[in-house]
Amino acid sequence: MIHPSTFSIVAFDSQEQTWGIAVASKFPAVGAVVPWAQAGRGAIATQAHANTSFGPNGLDLLRQGFRAENVLSRLLAVDEGRETRQVGIVDVLGGSATFTGNECMDWAGGRTGPGFAIQGNILTGPGVVQAMESAFQSSVGNLAKRLLAAITAGEKAGGDRRGRQSASLVVVKANAGYGGFNDRMFDYRIDDDPDPITKLSDLINLHELYFGKSPESDRIKLQGKQLIEIQSILNRLGYLTHTPSGIYDVTTQEAFRAFCGNENFEERCNPSSGWIDQPVLDFLIRKYAK
Repeated sequence: MIHPSTFSIVAFDSQEQTWGIAVASKFPAVGAVVPWAQAGRGAIATQAHANTSFGPNGLDLLRQGFRAENVLSRLLAVDEGRETRQVGIVDVLGGSATFTGNECMDWAGGRTGPGFAIQGNILTGPGVVQAMESAFQSSVGNLAKRLLAAITAGEKAGGDRRGRQSASLVVVKANAGYGGFNDRMFDYRIDDDPDPITKLSDLINLHELYFGKSPESDRIKLQGKQLIEIQSILNRLGYLTHTPSGIYDVTTQEAFRAFCGNENFEERCNPSSGWIDQPVLDFLIRKYAK
């Protein structure tokens, strides 16, 4: 059987009340195997000769109130293939545990600390998990950014010694999914790519662009140079028939409204009031301006 040999980090942010996993591997669609998480319970990574039942069974044990170490012990106790497994768990309070079986392929091992568990197998050496730990502890921002920093550091330190193929990042928070109907705050996968972590980083940046919010101080009033730039884009893409005038007239307003709707930026601009968030304006200029 092909092993999803990989490096991963499972972590908890007590301030955000978020749990998440980031993982990368020379294995296709690693995100379909390794990460399991549920808000208010915890997160689990199951890898090496992965036992995917550790995901739902472990989350059920976490729901019952067992801590990470207890969950790990219970999962391994009934698994005859335990020495081929690698597991990382973070519980509801940030307690952590990691396990590497004796039959996992070198280099294999892990590290734990308050709120995180890091593990990897078939790595270039222990420096991979050490780099991940250092990057996670020193990084700032939300949990997704810190998880991404960790696996990026792991890759730079050598990563999976076989190469690169897939990566995944999941972060859960109660009612933080689309429309507030589930807990999937971030759920992104790169299933087959020669540079999966870079592509995953691009997706996380797009997530922040589409779903993030800027303070009112970062809102740009469409006037002067910025308005001319937007009108030029609208004209070039066929939303606006007249040449850029620098006047925010009714025709420009309606063209801008249609454009924002098609580009899925309704939450980050207001055609009626004529403003747009600075990060979105910068993105649109980079993407569409000559």
